[in-house]
Formats: sequence, structure tokens, C-alpha cells
Amino acid sequence: MHSEVKNNGIYMNKIEANLVDIISTEIFPARLFWEEGRICKIEKINKKMKNCLIPGFVDAHIHIESSLLTPVEFGKKAVQHGTVAVVADPHEIANVLGIEGVKFMIENGKRSPLKFFWGAPSCVPATTFETSGAELGQAEIEELLKMNEITHLSEMMNYPGVIFGDEIVLKKIEIAKKLYKPIDGHAPGLSGEDLKKYVKAGISTDHECFTQQEALEKLALGMKILIREGSASKEFDELIPIAKNNFNNCLFCSDDLHPHDLQKGHINLLVKRALKSGLDIFKVLKMASQNPAKHYKLEIGLLQIGDPADFLVVDDLQNLHILETYIDGEPTIEYTDDQFAVETKNKFNTKPKTIEDFQIPAKTGKIRIIEAKDRRLITGSKLVKPLIRNGFAVADPKRDLLKIAVVNRYQNVKPALGFIHGFGLKSGAIASSVAHDSHNIIAIGVDDNSVLKAVNTLIANKGGICTVDADSAEILPLPIAGIISDKSCTEVAEKYEILEEKAKDLGCKLTAPFMTMSFMALLVIPELKMSDKGLFDGTKFEFVDLWID
Repeated sequence: MHSEVKNNGIYMNKIEANLVDIISTEIFPARLFWEEGRICKIEKINKKMKNCLIPGFVDAHIHIESSLLTPVEFGKKAVQHGTVAVVADPHEIANVLGIEGVKFMIENGKRSPLKFFWGAPSCVPATTFETSGAELGQAEIEELLKMNEITHLSEMMNYPGVIFGDEIVLKKIEIAKKLYKPIDGHAPGLSGEDLKKYVKAGISTDHECFTQQEALEKLALGMKILIREGSASKEFDELIPIAKNNFNNCLFCSDDLHPHDLQKGHINLLVKRALKSGLDIFKVLKMASQNPAKHYKLEIGLLQIGDPADFLVVDDLQNLHILETYIDGEPTIEYTDDQFAVETKNKFNTKPKTIEDFQIPAKTGKIRIIEAKDRRLITGSKLVKPLIRNGFAVADPKRDLLKIAVVNRYQNVKPALGFIHGFGLKSGAIASSVAHDSHNIIAIGVDDNSVLKAVNTLIANKGGICTVDADSAEILPLPIAGIISDKSCTEVAEKYEILEEKAKDLGCKLTAPFMTMSFMALLVIPELKMSDKGLFDGTKFEFVDLWID
């Protein structure tokens, strides 16, 4: 759609369209020139144009690992949706492989035209109440933050550590400050004096707001609010109204996006929804492009002279059908880098389990159960009387009271066991080695035999996502760190959709069964969760007993 022209002996690229200038907030027919990947001239022209040029989109916070794809495979699909850059937190692979995993993601991402701006994972492990495969201490954080590819300190999930002055936590924050790199936050529900302490420590963003009230309180203290819409957690509809008066301090993010959702779209879908909500094009594009570029100091273009030639060609400003994606002046929408061999680094040391590993001896009294919520990372907690058979507390599918197990995959020890409500399985079990943040094995099933079968299927494959019933087991292997596939986005998405449909055939009623299950082990988000060491109360930040008199 563009052509070359010769200027003083030098060939320049040019394109003509209506240019949307979000800096001057004007739209005009223009002839755009670029050479060596940078915009060198913009001419206003007197010509009626159909197509429009807009800045490319930025995902302000994402874990690439949650797509189950390598960075290069993620990039192939994302650029088709108009994404030119992502602010990525390699927290998931760091919990498995440490700094080696972070460097793997950085090097792999260099094969993609998509611009990856990586964070140094601040909380590996996320807490001391679970077993992870690695630890990033002060020295590792400093090493990462000194790298050019690392633009920020990733989400500080240990907000109690910030509030109560944990020495290691504060040292990591100070390193980021000394190197003038922003610090991302993660503080669901935090408010009042505790929130003030958290912000005062230097933390500048939050992507965990569930209500407008929470977001407005954080905005008033100077935080940037990332409006999130991922595969499991969807706050867009709740939070987009705050953007009308706070668009300069709002950004878009997906956080966690599974492959079949990435096939459908990315930040472009949020842009369209924001426009339909009544926000004008300039406000929306500021949130989708300018605000993340400014906050994280990203080397991306905003259609200004001297900028990298990163832009989109769209049909119009209502439908926003993406005709071309340019990154550093190169068209990338048809980017199809050949599949290449990936070294499958991993840590999977546990041995196959037995039925006895999943039995819970009966006691008197009631049990605490986790209450899962559709499209939410938070959970509830309640007390119920369990079903007892042959001296053991067992699952009761009639009441949607299912067995949940978290199996330490780094050491060969007994699983942690409990019960969960909200998944709705009527038969079989589902399991995954994607279990935030330490990525131990998590399984949910209607009986001990099904849970055993699912867990041992993953152990045999050294990681993956699976469903099992009495007759079969379906699995998507994840050979890279037990959380990433070495296959293409199309292959992974197709298999993932098969597994998700199978989970729903087993009775699961959740929108995203595997994504929701993966967060049942995320201790830093309340209320009741499951670690490989036992039930954990995320409001009190302590372990609790399964049984209560």
C-alpha cells in the first residue's frame, strides 16, 4: 500500500491517508515519508482519502507465557491485530527457571518484529508460602534491571512486604529507582492508609482494580490504572467509565490471554469497545498507544517526525479494520516466520502418584471450601459439611463440591488437598501445570481416581493441560518450562479449544475453565486459595486448616 520515492539520491518510503495525530488532536489528509525505519516528513495534502493512519497498539501488561506460546509465536498473531508493542512480565517462566527463563524469553522475542519491552519479575517466588522452581533475589533483579531489554520492575505483588517494610522488597524497589525504571503494582482491593504507603514507596501502576471506586482512589494518589480484559479476568465494562475524565492516566492491558482468544483479537478489541462506549478517538488512542509509551519510555512511534515508523492502516475510524501493520517501517501483518526448533528447558522432578495421595481422612466438623467465581481471580470461602465415605472426605458432584489438589512438581512430596465449589464438573477431572505463580500441578475432579489420572498424565508428559474421563485423556503438552508449547499459535489454539470444550462436556460451567483453575493457586489474590503446602487465606496472609470444629 506504500511506495518508494527518491529524495536527493536517497530512497524514501511514502504512504497517503488520513493521519490521526493524537498529539495535536487533529485528523488531516497526509503524505507520510519514512527512511531507515523512522518518519522523516509529514505533508498535509488537499486530497480526499478513505483509509486512515493511526498509532499502533500497546498491551501495557501481559504475561506472554499465559498464551502458552513462545514470544515469536505470540508476535505472529498479535501484529495481525495491530499490536506493535507489549510490556511483558516474564514472571511465569522466572518462577520455573529463574533468570535463565527470562533470558530465554528475551532472546526468543528478538526473532519477532513485535516490540517486546520486558520487566524484571519482582516477586519470584510470589510468596514464601509455596514451592517454586527458582528465586530472583536482589542480585538477580539488579542484573536484569541493568539490561537494555528490561524497561521496568514488574508487578510488586508482595504488597504486605511493601506496607510493612520488608527489607528485601524495599531493596528491589530502590534498585529500580536508582536506574530510573518504573515500578508496576499489583494490589487488589488495597485502600486507605495501606494504599498510601504502597504508592509512596514508588509504585506507579495497578491492573487489579475490580471497581470504579477502587480505581478512582488509586488515580487520586497518582497511580496509572490499567484497564484489563483478559481470558479470565474481565474488568473493562466496570472500569471504562472512569476513562472519560481520567484518560491521560489510563492504559489498556490483557494480563493473561489464552491462545484461542488471541486468535480473535487483542488490544484492538478494547479500542473498538472504548469507542462504542462514547469515548472519542483521541482519548482512546492515547490509552492504547501514547500513555504506555510515555509511562514506560518505550521506543515506539506515535506518527510524529523522528518517531519509529510504527503505525496502522485502517479502513475508517468506526470499524477500525486493520489493513496493514507497520513496525519500524516494515509491513508485518503477513509476518510468517518459519517454525524453528526451541530448546525445551524444564523442571519436573516429582514422581507418579498413588490413590492414597489423594485421600482425605474424615474428621468431625465442617470443611473450608474455595468458592470460584466466573471471570474473576478473587474467590470466596465458606464452611460446609463434607460427604464421608469409607472413612474419607470425598467429592460430592451433586453439590458441586469437587476435590482440588496442588502437587509440588519440583519435589516428590505429598499433594495438598481441599475442596472447591463453582466448577460444576459432573464427571472426570481437569488438570494443568500452568498454576500461577509457581506452576505446580493443579487438578480438580469429581473423585480421587479421576484426579489421580489427570495428575499422572501431566507428570508423564512433564507438563501440559489435560482433561480425563473414565475412558480417555486429552492433553496439550507444554514442554517449555511446563507452561509453554513449542507449536504454532494455530495448533495450540485448536488443541486448547478442544480441551476447553471437553471440560465443558464434563460439566464445567465457567467461561474459561483452565484459566480460572490456574488462579486457584495464586495466593496473593484473596480470599481462599490452595498452595502446594495447603489452604491459604489471602486476606490474613496465612495458612488455614481444612477442617474446623
